[in-house]
Amino acid sequence: MIQIYNSLTKKKQDFKPQKKDTVNMYACGVTVYDDCHIGHGRSLYIFEVIRRYLRFRGFKVNFVRNITDVDDKIINKARALAGEKNISLKEAFDEVRQTYIDSYRDDLELLSLPRADKEPLATENIADMQKFIAGLIEKGYAYQSGGNVYFSVRKFSSYGKLSGKKIDDLFSSVRIEVDPNKKDPLDFALWKAAKEDEPFWDSPWGKGRPGWHIECSVMSQKYLKTKTLDIHGGGRDLIFPHHENELTQSESLTGKPFANYWIHHGLLTIESQKMAKSLGNFITIKDVLGKFPADVLKVFYLGAHYSSSIDFSWEKIEEKREAYERIDILIGKLSKISKQSHKNCQPIEKLKKEFTEAMDDDFNMPKALGVLFEIVNECNRLLEGADKAKDEKLLCGLDLIKEIADIFAFTFKREIAGGIKIEQIEEKINCRLEHKKNKNFKEADKIRQELEKQGIILEDNKEGTTWRRKL
Repeated sequence: MIQIYNSLTKKKQDFKPQKKDTVNMYACGVTVYDDCHIGHGRSLYIFEVIRRYLRFRGFKVNFVRNITDVDDKIINKARALAGEKNISLKEAFDEVRQTYIDSYRDDLELLSLPRADKEPLATENIADMQKFIAGLIEKGYAYQSGGNVYFSVRKFSSYGKLSGKKIDDLFSSVRIEVDPNKKDPLDFALWKAAKEDEPFWDSPWGKGRPGWHIECSVMSQKYLKTKTLDIHGGGRDLIFPHHENELTQSESLTGKPFANYWIHHGLLTIESQKMAKSLGNFITIKDVLGKFPADVLKVFYLGAHYSSSIDFSWEKIEEKREAYERIDILIGKLSKISKQSHKNCQPIEKLKKEFTEAMDDDFNMPKALGVLFEIVNECNRLLEGADKAKDEKLLCGLDLIKEIADIFAFTFKREIAGGIKIEQIEEKINCRLEHKKNKNFKEADKIRQELEKQGIILEDNKEGTTWRRKL
């Protein structure tokens, strides 16, 4: 049985979705005011691997991830753009939104990751948010003040149960924005009155726009068609106040648990520093994928448990490329073995069980990745050995590698290595072999030397010629 560490209960629990074979999962998505950075990439990747593994274990997964396309940061960027282009704020707002929605979707394609089943925009669901807010007012959990609507935090007796924060300690531990319209400084906005010359929607409380927290409560339940989610996920930085407030307002309206399992991933740092444009260490997904294959970035993400922080450096990602190429090169070798019926998969099946046990244990991706490399090592040992049944075992290994690779969303696209395409390396190896057959050793050595100058080392063995990157 799969076990998941639940941020709500603060312990690992057996995973039991409400419907035996179906999982309803929601993850907080991006706010579209800039290009996605590699921290966003980690979140996108982690929840895709979880979705794929749940499917591998026999579940139907309904996966929804929102896109926040109205927010202070988007509006501020639109103001700057309006001034630069001498256009209206509405035109600039729409341009900023669409530019970064498109950029986000481009990033998914670059990562070779599919979209969630539904990726609703906040601006497409304003009417549903207003209905939700009206329901909270009717139940006495929210109040109108100065064109705004606020949630009355003290009306929800369990406030803080997700984050572990005590309501009376929040004044001293959390920076609270001063707002004279609030009855209590801890109350949070469900609807914000429109400021001068900013995007707005008509509402029963006047012109305005939704607060940040309300959109996830509304869209998760609407598109998953349930009041209680099986899994709600996001970054650890969202636990408070975002997820705490989502839970609070949702359970106040429905009277039911908002999510049975909360999964939070750790954050990403850059050489032990928080990523920030002011520090000059803001690295986008496009920055990395302009230099490395997407699969290499995925191997980097797999190197730490999803719940732990992970530290990025260019040296570390280079190391991951060398590790990844071991898998890629082996697949190239095994693809040349003639197909046959598998008869002896026992050694490989043991490793498959280890992989499943690792992933069942709170999606332990680093341990599962280690099993994948054990399979690679086993296959390389078989290639070098004299086992008469080795082809059968190798094909079993190849099938398992591909099965795990699919869960990890590896594509094995033939990417660039050392400045040249992998296909070109293989063409040069074949050309060199022809020269050697014709005893034209001078030309064969010339090819080896040319590749070495480009950082590619050829290694001859009894199975043929392989290549690796120069260390």
